[in-house]
Amino acid sequence: MSEARLREAFQTALDLPGDTDWAALAYAQHEHWDSLGHMALVAEIEEAFDIMMDTDDVIGMSSYPVAVEMLRTRYDVVL
Repeated sequence: MSEARLREAFQTALDLPGDTDWAALAYAQHEHWDSLGHMALVAEIEEAFDIMMDTDDVIGMSSYPVAVEMLRTRYDVVL
């Protein structure tokens, strides 16, 4: 899997435009990344990478860069 798949999950769950500033994307900083959007995002990521995220990771996923690092280090996802 590639980082493109992660971006696709974010775009699908949060209805993000193609020109999103991924490095700056953070929870509550985009109109669709609220608590409901967050759960939709978690579901998209879990499906895309065939993982089940730990509750602490769901709560701690506060930005796109955090999601990238979390997937690499906690779930051995190659991005």
